[in-house]
Amino acid sequence: MAYIGIMAAAQTPILIAGLMDLSVGASAQLAGVLVAILYAMGWNLWLAVMFALAIGALVGLANAFSITKVRINAFIATLGMLNVIEGLALVLTGGLTISILVPSFQFIGMGEIFGIPFPIILMFGFFLFFYIVLAYTPLGRSIYAIGGNPVASKLCGINNERALTIILVLSGVSGAMSGILVASMLAAAAPAALSGTILTVIAAAILGGTSLSGGSGNVWGTLLGVLILGTLTNGLVILNVSSFWQEVIQGLVLLTAVGIDQIRQRRRRE
Repeated sequence: MAYIGIMAAAQTPILIAGLMDLSVGASAQLAGVLVAILYAMGWNLWLAVMFALAIGALVGLANAFSITKVRINAFIATLGMLNVIEGLALVLTGGLTISILVPSFQFIGMGEIFGIPFPIILMFGFFLFFYIVLAYTPLGRSIYAIGGNPVASKLCGINNERALTIILVLSGVSGAMSGILVASMLAAAAPAALSGTILTVIAAAILGGTSLSGGSGNVWGTLLGVLILGTLTNGLVILNVSSFWQEVIQGLVLLTAVGIDQIRQRRRRE
């Protein structure tokens, strides 16, 4: 679940700000594909990784432009970007899986430091980073203010557009890092490997107490949500539950999480 955790950590401030980034999973798909293709073309592997992260940032910047400048609804803007990026990943690969058999690259997804899997260290690093941003920086305070009341935050002198642009760019980078992590775990880039992960990402954040209405939430709650979903998924596999029923159960978990959030919001208003 480390790759889900990385995306969920970045999704948390976006949800707190009252937005939603549906394209983060597609950014992950594209990043893995780009690393594999560029390496096959003769690029230095780590240069290809940096390029993929930069493309993730560019996707976030494109989302920010659509939302803050063109004023497209965040749900529609990122949904459209999701389709564009997923289609591009399939076009670039022809729908085929591309191998990346490089031991140093596989360390990202399969290596250990002092007996701790590197993906876990990487995930905790992202959670710690976003915790510091939300708890100890002016950007974090701005994000909570925007989620609470975007008009009031603007009247208070907060640059809403700049704050939203920063967190959307960070989301794009986090998505790209997740895609690189998965490509390393599989030693290959599969263009459809991360399709549909955004629902799990959002469910983890909501289970952790982040509100879809914006203005409240924290990354450690999201981490708890990731662990709950990871335990549920692993438990279903161990119990040999059909993958079809797993989809049903995950959908019910998402609906339950949203329902709990709505009840929590109503009680707060009362």
